[in-house]
Amino acid sequence: MKKNAIVGQSGGPTAVINASLYGVIREGINQEAIDHVYGMINGIEGYMSGTCMDLTADLTSDELEILKLTPAAYLGSCRYKLPEDLSSPFYPALFEKFRKMNIGYFFYIGGNDSMDTVSKLSRYASHHHSEIRFIGVPKTIDNDLVLTDHTPGYGSAAKYVADTVREIVLDSSVYQQKSVTIVELMGRHAGWVTAASALARKYEGDNPVLIYLPETHFDFEQFTEDVTAALSKNSTVVICISEGISDARGKFICEYADAARLDTFGHKMLTGSGKMLENFIRDKFGVKVRSIELNVNQRCSGMMASATDIEESVLAGREGVKAAVSGLTGRMISFLRSENDPYHLECGTVDVNEVCNREKLFPSEWMNPRGTDVTQAFIDYALPLIQGEVQRKTESGRPVYLYRKNPVHTNS
Repeated sequence: MKKNAIVGQSGGPTAVINASLYGVIREGINQEAIDHVYGMINGIEGYMSGTCMDLTADLTSDELEILKLTPAAYLGSCRYKLPEDLSSPFYPALFEKFRKMNIGYFFYIGGNDSMDTVSKLSRYASHHHSEIRFIGVPKTIDNDLVLTDHTPGYGSAAKYVADTVREIVLDSSVYQQKSVTIVELMGRHAGWVTAASALARKYEGDNPVLIYLPETHFDFEQFTEDVTAALSKNSTVVICISEGISDARGKFICEYADAARLDTFGHKMLTGSGKMLENFIRDKFGVKVRSIELNVNQRCSGMMASATDIEESVLAGREGVKAAVSGLTGRMISFLRSENDPYHLECGTVDVNEVCNREKLFPSEWMNPRGTDVTQAFIDYALPLIQGEVQRKTESGRPVYLYRKNPVHTNS
């Protein structure tokens, strides 16, 4: 008997998370075992409140093609942590909703916390002999999921960072007086996004001349030496930093200016590291200085999305459906790279329990000994991921994106 599939999006959006959703829908339509593909509005949290939509009935083929190139999360997202205790009444209530909708396949597109959701649901299902299959489809610009070469979303974020920093470098060099520009980029504990700023360089020694990642301890005395040396060689210095840089005691640099708040998962909400260092340089060096925080642009800029990233995101969604239909559950789709030049990638699956609640940090061997730059090995790794542009439908000079239809159906 045919079963229905349900898919949700969770955590921070990306420029290509909807490409994975597109992959799930397209492959779901192709599979004889699947009747309808439903979408959870605002993830598990919204679904428990009674909102979802029939993606196979509500979206035309043309709309699906627009969805593939639409940034942010079409279904809406959430940051909802499932109970640790699998005996919580939350779980039987959720699975009763699944039963009423004849759900046989569950797909969650997200990062670390989303894989935690897939882990808990698959373990609960196993314990209670449920036949529903749970698959995680990876997504995060942070590129910090383990057991996969990289994550969908990272290539487009890296491309945005590389292109934007290159433009900032050009803009900062128009005046002759000495100046410092600090670009603050996303990355709480992992420096993958900030490392991509190295792709902005046109030649050896080009800006950004200094790059600081969370994986190395930030020291103000060394920073002073680094900036002094950089200003002695360049009238214009561009410095790229991760929002999560911290000192040897683990204190975030932004906390020197103000206490960081916590989000719903207990993570510190980091902002202000660039402004903190801007004031430090102004007081220490007396030069013209500014700080720029790129913020959410890094994850939502659809116009700079990498064609490679879009294709791989679709592939991850499709492979997730194939894995579930083949009988797998409690797995996450992973990327396996066999070579850089020519670039070649294949998909596999890994145990989601080995992915959730772990972080893949930027490799120490891809940083210079002083912790102020990345090596050629990273450049070789990242360049294939930012390749290509896509043809988009536009109206009046602006891209056409897909907006969710209202009202949504209820599942209560």
